[in-house]
Amino acid sequence: MSVPTALPGVAYALGSFGLWGLFPLYFKAVSSVPAPEVLAHRVVWSVVFVGLLLLLVRQWSTVGAILRDPGRRSRLLVSSLLISTNWLIFIWAVAHDRVLEASLGYFITPLVSVLLGRLVLGERLFRLQWLAVLLAGIGVTWMLIGVGVVPWVALGLAATFGSYGLARKLADVPAIPGLFVETLIVGPPALAWLLWLGFDGTGEFGVHGFGFDLLLIAAGLVTATPLILFAQATRRLRLASVGLFQYIVPTMQMLLAVFLFGEVFTPQHAITFGCIWIGLGLYSYSAFDGRERASGVVR
Repeated sequence: MSVPTALPGVAYALGSFGLWGLFPLYFKAVSSVPAPEVLAHRVVWSVVFVGLLLLLVRQWSTVGAILRDPGRRSRLLVSSLLISTNWLIFIWAVAHDRVLEASLGYFITPLVSVLLGRLVLGERLFRLQWLAVLLAGIGVTWMLIGVGVVPWVALGLAATFGSYGLARKLADVPAIPGLFVETLIVGPPALAWLLWLGFDGTGEFGVHGFGFDLLLIAAGLVTATPLILFAQATRRLRLASVGLFQYIVPTMQMLLAVFLFGEVFTPQHAITFGCIWIGLGLYSYSAFDGRERASGVVR
């Protein structure tokens, strides 16, 4: 891959993962709204914005093909429920000052994906990758023993997003049409919920002024924009290269939690995160080394 070809891909990757890393800023701004209501807005407005995006990229025929395929529909139903649950946990975590724990969850996610690949798809794991998964388990166990609480936010985010990645792999659909169908599946109940809140007078939309309403509407744009950039990055870079950027997201979220939101990074957190980081380092090295050996590179 030439440098002129790679540089735009790197820019797109940095843009997409950078925006995902800044997500806590957006959800902190709407944290006065109950998490289920924010989720409903995110789903409904994502249908609108991603639908407009499909018009631009002319992929409506792909959506039609997905909807006509019972197997893909059923798999996307599962992935839709998983990503909706993931979104809800993250929104709740930001509103309740648990961004640090959320970042831990996204550090764990790649290792959860590796474990799911082994258990569900029968993918082979190298010894270093097994050690990486073990270290992640030790880190979570230390959090449980050292802090005395179950890090359910981290575990919930890692489990739902790791499982979501597996479900999307099995569904085998393009990113943007797939997201549209996923949000379309949960769109009607989300819209019904928002309408009920409006008629009941307990909803937040239309209460805090036009600017705040625009902020809620922007949930769809916030969801769609990094996905567009990510899709452009994957077209220009190797998937392995894109994967190296994924750690930008939890790193940025961790820094925001500690230095902007004032969450406390304790020695127990240091041990837990240290185990996860070492595990990720071993996993990344093992994956890279495996690719090098497969390509016949002499080391």
